[in-house]
Amino acid sequence: MNFDFSEDQKLLQKTARDFLVEHAPLQANRDVLESGKEWSPELWKGTAQMGWQGAAIPEEFGGAGFGYLELALIATEIGRSLAPIPFGPSVYLATEAILLAGTDTQKKKWLTALASGQAVGTLALAEGPGFPSPASLKTSFAGGKLTGRKIGVPCGNFATVAVVAAKSGAGVTLALVDLAAAGVTRTPTDSIDPTQPTAELAFKDAPAERLGDEGRGFELLEKVLDRAAVLLGFEQLGGAERAFEITRDFTLGRYAFGRPIASFQALKHRMADEYVALELAKSNCYWGAWALSTNDAELALAAPAARVSASQAFDLTSVEMVQMHGGVGFTWEYDCHLFYRRAKHQSLVLGTASHWREKLVQRLAAKSAA
Repeated sequence: MNFDFSEDQKLLQKTARDFLVEHAPLQANRDVLESGKEWSPELWKGTAQMGWQGAAIPEEFGGAGFGYLELALIATEIGRSLAPIPFGPSVYLATEAILLAGTDTQKKKWLTALASGQAVGTLALAEGPGFPSPASLKTSFAGGKLTGRKIGVPCGNFATVAVVAAKSGAGVTLALVDLAAAGVTRTPTDSIDPTQPTAELAFKDAPAERLGDEGRGFELLEKVLDRAAVLLGFEQLGGAERAFEITRDFTLGRYAFGRPIASFQALKHRMADEYVALELAKSNCYWGAWALSTNDAELALAAPAARVSASQAFDLTSVEMVQMHGGVGFTWEYDCHLFYRRAKHQSLVLGTASHWREKLVQRLAAKSAA
């Protein structure tokens, strides 16, 4: 397979980069961090006006109708800029769930609002340590009412709508909840990246609608997470590439013993390791983008491959960024910690790399046995 993006798609990526260079330099991330705010509503409004939140949403529901390849390139630039907006939870998770399983009424109501940026979506899944299973879920959904507790919900303290995994009489069902409704309580929780905040959501007979077929929620959830793994993989790839570039430029300009430190063999080898990790992640993310855009069955393998390799690449480049900057790499004034925070947050938001690695092994085994 010889996959690449078209010239028009690359032009869209350049437009996105130019917009974010102007409106979301790294200082914008730092401004949110230092002000105690949780995100930038102004930037969110600007990206909505560019049509990014609705990139993969059909025009009939207020979207731009571009497609997943275009969304993947936008995600790359979101990652490069460390944009302090809830793009992943709203676009990769909530929007995708509603696109996959929403009724026409649900789509008209929520996709239009999500595409315009008037609404912010999220996915409420975790209830305790480890990745949840159908047997471990305690949140219940019955008679249009939702009761339970979810932790670590991305942007849960200001999101508008949530897709919630809950048990019902027929098994696991996904519920769609307006977070402004009665019976919903939000409690902000600490996040390693304060520009990507999390919250605990408590539901007590909160009104909710079923999303998709009753009892088929975990199957739907797997599809949503596979799609999100590819899209978030591109965002991680963008952050990793930017961290690598900043570190490379720093080592080329920093001198020790009369030579740039980039000329030292120990640093050369470490930068080479980073480059290999980046190229592996790029290859797997491209595979995932192709499978997602064509709705190919290979997405089942491409998604975990993209998730694992992108997480590894961003983790490695962010750690080495701190190390290779020497003493200043540990200071607040340098931007290294911004990349480290984002890398650690994104490595956990859909489940750990080890969880996705195990998922890849299981799916490979199942394919071999078929």
